[in-house]
Amino acid sequence: MTYSPHRDFAAPARPSAQMHRLVLGVILIEGANSGLRWLLDAGLQALPFISAQAVWYGSTRAGLLIQLLSFAFLGLAVLVVAKRLHGRGFASLLGPPLHALRDMRLTLVAIFALFIVIDLLPPFWGDTAGAQLRNLPLWLLTLPLALAAVAIQTSAEELFYRGYIQQQIAARYRQTLIWMLTPNIMFALAHWQPGDFSVQGFQYVLWAFLFGLAASDLTARTGTLGAAMGFHLANNAYAFLLFGEVAGPDSGLALVLFPQGSLAAALSASGPFFSAPYLAELVGIALMWLVARAAIRR
Repeated sequence: MTYSPHRDFAAPARPSAQMHRLVLGVILIEGANSGLRWLLDAGLQALPFISAQAVWYGSTRAGLLIQLLSFAFLGLAVLVVAKRLHGRGFASLLGPPLHALRDMRLTLVAIFALFIVIDLLPPFWGDTAGAQLRNLPLWLLTLPLALAAVAIQTSAEELFYRGYIQQQIAARYRQTLIWMLTPNIMFALAHWQPGDFSVQGFQYVLWAFLFGLAASDLTARTGTLGAAMGFHLANNAYAFLLFGEVAGPDSGLALVLFPQGSLAAALSASGPFFSAPYLAELVGIALMWLVARAAIRR
């Protein structure tokens, strides 16, 4: 395992690597993001033609688009805080831009190819009873905007967790476990629904933690956020734009809709924590990570 590119990636953060700056920065970013989201929510309450609940639940086309685009608040907050508190610009968070674009492109193509192979294998399409196909021309017409919205969401999260937080910690602590675990514990907790102590809720938190570890590893191997952004974008585009449940969470842009509750039931906690469907989800992360590593060859 070689993480030597990560030393160069973290170098711009070293002049301002004091922990109190990072803690203050995280507080400011989270506060600004929450405040702007509150203002958006208040504005949506005044609009008669769109439901705020549909936005945060993601159950309609417009609702999910607005939800994903609202992650621009997080990305903007990261850029402003990094500039004001650390004197750092976008390029210092991203890594060498040309290398980042290359890594993102290679990772995206490789993981999309993996998804195509998996979807063509039996028995994935063996049980499609009750599935609905959305209006294909309308879905295709919406696709460019939908992809852009998912790219904004995933890029903002990568800038915050694997860019800003991981860089700042790595600039102060050389121990891999510290800069690898800390941002991804935070990333996992951000995927926890307060008050949800169900097995499925904790499964999602663990899934997010392992997903974040894979993204951090790709960042450390390449010295840019490009591969992690491609990794995250490929996963979320697949999750948001292809499959969902009728009126289900984050289903507003899905092409194929399964009966309400069917996908959740397939991954439900009616059994051991590490059930076969859940293990398949974790294996999926590992396969994506291995394919991404092969694509970037680092």
